[in-house]
Amino acid sequence: MINQIISFSIKNKLIIGLFTLLLVGWGIYSLLNIPINAVPDITNNQVQVITLSENLAAQEVEQYITQPVELAMSNLPGVTDIRSVSRFGLSVVTVVFEDKMGMYKTRQLVSEQLKEAEDNIEPGLGKPRMGPISTGLGEIYQYTVEAKPGYKDKYNATKLRTIQDWIIKRQLSGVPGVVEINSVGGYLKQYEIAVDPNQLNSYNLTIADLYEAVEANNQNTGGGYIEKGSNLYYVRSRGLVGSIDDIRKTVITTRDGVPVTVGDVSTVQIGHAPRYGAATMDGQGETVIGVVMMLRGANSIDVIDAVKNRIAEIQKSLPEGVVIRPFVDRTKLIDKTTGTIEENLLIGGTIVILALVFLLGTLRAGLIVASIIPLSLLFAFGMMDALGISANLMSLGAMDFGIIVDGAVIIVEFMAVQLTGNNDYLRKLSRRKRQPELNDIAFHSASRMMNAATFGQIIILIVFIPILTLQGVEGKMFIPMALTFAFAILGAMILCLTYIPMISSLLLYGKSTGRKNIGDQFMEWLDKVVYQPVIKGALQFKSPVLVGAVILLGLAIFIFLNMGGEFIPKLQEGDFAIETHMPPGTSLPEMEQSMGKLEKILLGFPEVQKVVSRIGAAEVPTDPDGIEVDYVTIVLKPKNRWKSDLSYEELVDKMKKAISVLPGVSGEFSQPIELRFNELLS
Repeated sequence: MINQIISFSIKNKLIIGLFTLLLVGWGIYSLLNIPINAVPDITNNQVQVITLSENLAAQEVEQYITQPVELAMSNLPGVTDIRSVSRFGLSVVTVVFEDKMGMYKTRQLVSEQLKEAEDNIEPGLGKPRMGPISTGLGEIYQYTVEAKPGYKDKYNATKLRTIQDWIIKRQLSGVPGVVEINSVGGYLKQYEIAVDPNQLNSYNLTIADLYEAVEANNQNTGGGYIEKGSNLYYVRSRGLVGSIDDIRKTVITTRDGVPVTVGDVSTVQIGHAPRYGAATMDGQGETVIGVVMMLRGANSIDVIDAVKNRIAEIQKSLPEGVVIRPFVDRTKLIDKTTGTIEENLLIGGTIVILALVFLLGTLRAGLIVASIIPLSLLFAFGMMDALGISANLMSLGAMDFGIIVDGAVIIVEFMAVQLTGNNDYLRKLSRRKRQPELNDIAFHSASRMMNAATFGQIIILIVFIPILTLQGVEGKMFIPMALTFAFAILGAMILCLTYIPMISSLLLYGKSTGRKNIGDQFMEWLDKVVYQPVIKGALQFKSPVLVGAVILLGLAIFIFLNMGGEFIPKLQEGDFAIETHMPPGTSLPEMEQSMGKLEKILLGFPEVQKVVSRIGAAEVPTDPDGIEVDYVTIVLKPKNRWKSDLSYEELVDKMKKAISVLPGVSGEFSQPIELRFNELLS
């Protein structure tokens, strides 16, 4: 079978050439469409059920909401784990499914059970709903809504939050790949009716009377239509409240023919909803944050670009003096990561090419073997795109070009040796008669060496089998790496059967064939001076060699057990993140005050550009943190703009020492993505 493929490839050069071009086109198309992320997303297949209940303490939330939801979800097929968090006014139940269940099927199953959960929750305590279709690493873009200098008195935290919810959020919601725009901070505007109990009693009214009157007078009704002559008239009653004054004038009842209105028994004013979180920035107090959450499985680069374009359009429609300023942009990290990967691939490929040209002795041979590197990578990109594997630091960072070109080196080197032995004979032939001879030499070389090359590559593929059996977080992290490497090796195997014999028979022979070069001389010197003496010495002194091998093995095991390790390579993201905690029961104003002091301390470092704090839970509480928990994002200036020569680690040490003076504040320094990873792994 192998010989037949090789023979067909050599005899049908045009077909193989066209298939090679097709591979190039497929690989480039896949490379342009493949999802690109900084790191693999290790979030498991989960669905969150979120219930807000403003009137219940944590114990009641657990008893009346969380337990019924857990009970309703416990019998779903494919469930591996159910965990929950119950806090004051908030219940979050996370249902974890098997990965094979798929994303949308699990949400369908959960949505069918939500009705049962609602039936088991008393009316008025809260309505459970599913969280957004995103992941723990889905917060790809974050921004603040700020008032420009000179407009800060005009736009308070309530107005900025209203602009975020009614202008920015609504326009961002149509961006492809965006599943949720979460709002943090500011005050959610509400119309409040502050009842005066004395006035209410004086009219012999109850709170229920007031509630029913406001509810009944805040609606539109339809009355069908009437026909009059040739015209048709629709009848409707308009009763929706349009202003505070409308609420004040709402009639509750009448006393002695005099209407009693809401304004007679209460004060109607603008207020805000109960808050479970806040946001502060640069020690200046309250701010408003928007968090763009990406649809699970979407291409983060494309989504961020679309978000940026839409924000540029939204900025034009904002009221004068209001501006959107991003402070977390995943593009920076992705560009840095992909730049690192590109640099490593380029440097590694260049080193391999130079080594091949030097050791094989001819530029032709080196370039023929080296050409298998980009072709194998393009094959791997095509397979990654077909299977939905994203390009990231883990999936591409472990690529080894030396292993990829191993089979091609064996074939081309053996063919070069055959050409050297037949060089005098080939030179006497005309170009037309020489090609059949070159075809025979290529077939003989490839068919003879391909078995050895294939065997070695299969052994390498077998090594990846244990990695492919990993489950859970480990599987999500390392299986893409193993598959990408395996795809590249598989592509190299296919190319060694088809492309390498064809291109070698066509281009390998040249004027330099058969001549000794510096590569040959170096290999002869290495064989004579190093290889043969070492082999002879090892065969002569078997016992010392065996003892030395055992000692080295033991030393390697000892070093391995004591060297420590990292689950993933530590990325330098360019920004810092701190998860801070204060004693349980700390009030929201106290948290804002303490975080303001922390922000001012951090802004004192010349390397810091902006400091933003997210306190407690957001509007969509995918992270159900208590008010005493705060996530601080420290946006750093580019390293080339630092006035000091500090390293990132030294800067962290100085920051830790600086904020240690704050009483009751404990924090752990990390990085935005790294912090998310730690939360997902915990």
